[in-house]
Amino acid sequence: MTVIRRAPYKDFLQPCMQRRFASALLVLLALSYLESLTLSSWNSIIWSWFPIGIAGIRTIFIFGSVLLVVILRIAHPHIGLRTSDSPFDTFTHNVFSLAAYETIVTYALSAFLFSQVYLGSVADQSNLHWITYHSGDRARLNERTLFYTVSMILIGVAAGFLHLFFDVDRVLLGTVKETDEKPKQEDPYEKLLSKGPSLVVRSVTISAIVATASYAGLYSWLFRYTAWGWAMFFLRPFYNLPKTNIPPSGAPWSIWMLGRTIAAGTLLNVLWQFSNEAFTANFAKAPVKNGQPITSESKDPNGSLLNGLKNKKARISSFAMWELALIARDFDVRRKAIFEDIDRKDGPMWSQVYKLCMDPIKELEKRIDDYGKPPAAPASAPPPAQPQSRARVVEPPVSANVWQPAPPPKNLRDSVGKFVAEVANSPGPKPSESLVPLAKKTAADVRDTLLSKQHQEQLSRQGLVGMLHSLLLMFPVNWRWLFRHTHNRRVSTAVLGTPFGDVSLYVNSAFALSRLAVASLTEDNYGNVHRDVPTIIRTLTTVIKKLEIFQDNFPAHWTDPDSVRQSASVQEVLDAFKDALARVITAFETYSSDLKLTRTDLRLAQEAAQKPEQAQQVEKQVEKQPAMQQVL
Repeated sequence: MTVIRRAPYKDFLQPCMQRRFASALLVLLALSYLESLTLSSWNSIIWSWFPIGIAGIRTIFIFGSVLLVVILRIAHPHIGLRTSDSPFDTFTHNVFSLAAYETIVTYALSAFLFSQVYLGSVADQSNLHWITYHSGDRARLNERTLFYTVSMILIGVAAGFLHLFFDVDRVLLGTVKETDEKPKQEDPYEKLLSKGPSLVVRSVTISAIVATASYAGLYSWLFRYTAWGWAMFFLRPFYNLPKTNIPPSGAPWSIWMLGRTIAAGTLLNVLWQFSNEAFTANFAKAPVKNGQPITSESKDPNGSLLNGLKNKKARISSFAMWELALIARDFDVRRKAIFEDIDRKDGPMWSQVYKLCMDPIKELEKRIDDYGKPPAAPASAPPPAQPQSRARVVEPPVSANVWQPAPPPKNLRDSVGKFVAEVANSPGPKPSESLVPLAKKTAADVRDTLLSKQHQEQLSRQGLVGMLHSLLLMFPVNWRWLFRHTHNRRVSTAVLGTPFGDVSLYVNSAFALSRLAVASLTEDNYGNVHRDVPTIIRTLTTVIKKLEIFQDNFPAHWTDPDSVRQSASVQEVLDAFKDALARVITAFETYSSDLKLTRTDLRLAQEAAQKPEQAQQVEKQVEKQPAMQQVL
């Protein structure tokens, strides 16, 4: 019997991603060539733009300087939202991480390399060489170039912080919805062109703000002496520079240098912004190749898909769940193959898919049930058994003189010993039992004597919370959001988990489960699916009810008392569960008796599947009916 090798899911996902990375790199290469043309001197009609020449070499250097950021994006993508209770919590959790330092250093290094390419492209009349000669042949460090280089590095550092702040590494995967016709996928290049103007404006703004801050005093106050010393250290072995590391007294830079810095920073930021957008748009494309799921090329498509669904890495499992949802909606042949594949080692294909789709839903339910409960104490190991000493068979010999007469009894010693034994056996009340109530009573008396009722209320827990709230209000309005625990963030963190919450995993799993269940009515020839339909209905009903109650009764934080009690991500998950439940109920309601579903089960499921708009419409219809008809 020939054993078919089940290729892992990553063997199909990684080549697909590599092609998408190549598409993003082509966008970056094209932009690098355009910026290379802007830096050309145009002293020749042909060689100023011809790719095989100076323009092409400059393009390679520009491309290489920005390629570092693309490599960073490949190393640090994460699926889903970054969940935390407040922006300050996010900062404290990520500020000391290795990824944060890598991001800032990578952007600073990219800015430094690009700045040197820019310096090598400007004309000699710009006086931007690192070394200038004064008083004959005496070499001296050009501080104009030093100011420009430091300002470009600061632009890179600022871009790295903004990269972390706006969570550019976030990738949001698509969710599958029920549609009558196969939706058209959005072209990432059209999406990139539509965002082009806003990206250019953002690039100009970042460069202008950082360069102006450096020109206004940031460079001279913080970085001038350190940068001058490092530049002299690296250039002194190659040039006959003065031995002193003291910079000149005057500031040789000017408004013209500020304009140069803003222009170069804008060119660099445009490359960063467009490359990041191109990477994100290509990375988040559906797992489809040539109009078919990416596992269609496998010798065992179902086995490769199962391998991806079972993968522990969130990126791989989320893409596999997305592909399963697409198969359930758009690809009839692959969907039928799921029902017909019953001879697998770990059970029929449907049984494994059913479990893998239910696991995320049950994990969400468990997260809701465990919220606010103290963590379970780790099970302590039982103490090791003490070795038992062997019982003596014969008593040891007595070493005392047995012929010596016994001493006379001492009544006083016997009385003292008896008293000590009685005290040891019944010591009476503990000191804590008598002193602690006395101490509490004394403290209460002192508190009532020294503090008024108003001061005591201010020092209570509610009073301290109010004081903290007042201190928070003393912050400028533009800074209060850093510490505000909004309802949206807290509910998303509690429901979706930390540190990242992937909405697509829950939406696609619910859709795939319900869509496959509905399709089984006409495509499941072996009748394996109908046994799991009651569990699907009851589970979705329970989870929807718990999620609604949890979201409605979630307490507001004292830092955000007037928050809007809505969470877009949680509401999207809730709507997907409702749609999935409604889809299954509509298809299987007529078979409720065969599925052993009671009227109570159906009523609860129908109530859970109703959305607020539908419930309002039902109420309006009932109000319009006559009173007697409502009673009947």
